[in-house]
Amino acid sequence: MDRLSNTVRPYAWGSTTAIPALLGVAPTGEPQAEMWMGAHPGAPSRITRTETGTTHAEQSLTDAIDADPARELGPATVEKFGPRLPFLLKLLAAGAPLSLQVHPNLDQAKAGYADEESRSVPIDAPHRTYKDANHKPELICALTPFDGLCGFRRPLEAAEAMEGLGVDSLKPYADLLRAQPEEAALREVLTAILTADPDEMAETVTAAAAAAERLGGAYAPYARIAHHFPGDAGVIAAMLLNHVRLQPGEALFLGAGVPHAYLDGLGVEIMANSDNVLRCGLTPKHIDVPELLRIVRFEATDPGILRPEASPSGEELYETPVDEFRLSRFDLSPGAAPAELTAPTPQILLCTAGAPSAGDLALAPGESVFVPAGERVHVSGAGTLFRATVVA
Repeated sequence: MDRLSNTVRPYAWGSTTAIPALLGVAPTGEPQAEMWMGAHPGAPSRITRTETGTTHAEQSLTDAIDADPARELGPATVEKFGPRLPFLLKLLAAGAPLSLQVHPNLDQAKAGYADEESRSVPIDAPHRTYKDANHKPELICALTPFDGLCGFRRPLEAAEAMEGLGVDSLKPYADLLRAQPEEAALREVLTAILTADPDEMAETVTAAAAAAERLGGAYAPYARIAHHFPGDAGVIAAMLLNHVRLQPGEALFLGAGVPHAYLDGLGVEIMANSDNVLRCGLTPKHIDVPELLRIVRFEATDPGILRPEASPSGEELYETPVDEFRLSRFDLSPGAAPAELTAPTPQILLCTAGAPSAGDLALAPGESVFVPAGERVHVSGAGTLFRATVVA
């Protein structure tokens, strides 16, 4: 078992205080958006391993896995997912809205990646859509009250919200939402929003933001989004989506084709190890409208807030329909018997509260360990631990 040294990514939307508060350190004044735990090549965790009394030099978790995938991940994981850790675990701290985005399914990712490779589109080109051939389902579990947008709401609800702002230039969108069947209405309106004249859209967003600021209540999130993205068509696109507020311990699963955006709060996020994101607003980055319209699932959905399911072992599992990751939580009580977490799959254990121990390693909030497949591990003490692993 290895204590992880993790990188914090300073994306502009990150909170300046949430991750430092969890870690118990002073803020730097700079945004601290995500702490990455895993073997993603962009910022792999680092370990210093001690074996048979010998302490080795610090190395990346990626290098450790590459040196012996079967040992670190277990034969079943390697057979199912290849010689790489199939998930990335994060602390995510949103101080401002993230981009409105959607992820492809596995077949779409494979086809899109192969197509761009065949056309020799540079992997770092701003207009490149597919960075790899993997899908990117993800789950966010709130540690604080957490605001987000997730999935389309019913077209009539979106129409009523637009009409309630009293902005004349929104009326054509509301009319379309009322006149067409659900799938056609959502497709036509999102297409119209994303292909509108930029200057005209900027005027619409400005007027809508002023009305949302004046009205408050259910419109407050849109005023806040517009404050961060003045004139962005994504502000209007956001009105097509469900607004969700998670309480600590609640979670959202984001599958393929579901448009979403995180707005504010601190959470534990886990995802398949991929960089495939198709953006549809709230960003200065490239928006591939034709590909986006092919990927998005144009159907109204219930956001489906997840609450963990308890087991006799004390493990509380967040059920999801994917195998690349499995996230659960342990609320450990003082004096309770140690819980054994030995598994044939790789694990990352993350402390978010208290002072529990994993084996001989004491953990503070924000600290984490990597447990190679099959390695015996017990957790004890008092606090909260999140357990990330795979289904193999």
